Amino acid sequence: MKKMQQLALPYLIWSILMLLLPMLLIVFYSVITSGNTIIPFRLTLEHYVRFFTDPDFLLILWRSLSIALETTIICLLLGYPIAYYIARCDEKRQNLLILLITLPMWINMLVRTNAWIGILSNDGVLVQFLGLIGFHDVQILYTRTAVLIGMVYNFLPFMILQIHTSLSKMDNSLIEAAADLGANRAQTFWRVTFPLSMPGVVSGIALVFLPSVSSFFIPKLLGGGQFFLIGNVIENQFITVGEWNFGSAISVIIALIMMLLMMLVRKAEKKSAVQEDRS
Repeated sequence: MKKMQQLALPYLIWSILMLLLPMLLIVFYSVITSGNTIIPFRLTLEHYVRFFTDPDFLLILWRSLSIALETTIICLLLGYPIAYYIARCDEKRQNLLILLITLPMWINMLVRTNAWIGILSNDGVLVQFLGLIGFHDVQILYTRTAVLIGMVYNFLPFMILQIHTSLSKMDNSLIEAAADLGANRAQTFWRVTFPLSMPGVVSGIALVFLPSVSSFFIPKLLGGGQFFLIGNVIENQFITVGEWNFGSAISVIIALIMMLLMMLVRKAEKKSAVQEDRS
């Protein structure tokens, strides 16, 4: 037992240096401001007060939460049928389809997002296609729609993989039992398949919603700097404005929101697991 604890010691030290200390520094920066020659800093909560009393920052936070919610809903509506189809295929075809879904993820996310600039631009494939079917002078790039497309494209695989994992672990004998009891396909799906896949759905929602809230380079590239989310505000405070204290305060607020959401997701997962055990 002692030997195992000694082996875990390097990981513990690494976690403290790389994870805990940076978080503590961010929290520290968020509650201090410049002092004087005698006391170099003083404790304050003015950065938090500034954020919650400024309607512009609250609007950006609401915009970030709303577009993250839209991204999650679209990913769920698109991802579930795809995951369901893959789970119904034979093992060889499943492996091929999963490879095709994960293959774009091998490329850097920044490169993949940059590629959408060419697709969504006025001379891009999508706008040209819309022009052929009668939709002329359509502006997609540097709009909310472009940001939403980029979000869905980058985070959709996470939803598919999580749901597929739950569906592939499902006992097919339960579907056969439902059919023997007289349930049709729709009844079997809503009463058996979907409830059993809820752990994957909940995990997929978490893996899509949380990074969508704090994403900054997708709205920066596809929004052209005209569509600001909370991640862009944090980046701007640290890199452009140089207000590390205020940027740290915003980072702490977003971290707390994410922790609260993760707790809710964890609670939903436990509830789904209990329902699955009862069924």
